[in-house]
This record gives sequence, C-alpha cells and structure tokens, in this order.
Amino acid sequence: MKIKFLNIAKKELAKLNKNSQILIKEKLLILAENGEKLSNNIKPLKGKYKGKFRLRVGDYRIIYEKRENILF
Repeated sequence: MKIKFLNIAKKELAKLNKNSQILIKEKLLILAENGEKLSNNIKPLKGKYKGKFRLRVGDYRIIYEKRENILF
C-alpha cells in the first residue's frame, strides 16, 4: 500500500520535533505494510468524517482515508 500526504499534512508534520516525526513516519510505514499490527490504535470516525480512520501515535492523532491501495 502507498502513502500520499496532503500538503497540509506535510506542513504540520514539518512543525513537529524530529523524534515525533520519526515515530509518526515509522507508524505510517507499519500501517501501509500491515495495518493489523496497529489495530488497537485505529478507530473508524463518525459523522462528517465517516469513511476515515484515526491512528493514535503518542499524543498525536493521524486522520487517514483508504482508497484502493493508497492511504491519504
């Protein structure tokens, strides 16, 4: 599975300290390769965000959407 960052996500990630950036990138790579390993930290969203998911990484929440073989 591929990962595609929205421009706003790239900017927000760049604002974080290096350790947080590395941790988030590692979790995203695990998610893309085998999301089952992170299933305890993934929750489907409701309401206007229905169809998207939340991945918890420390104090951060990553909101993403799956389309075909791409994570947005």
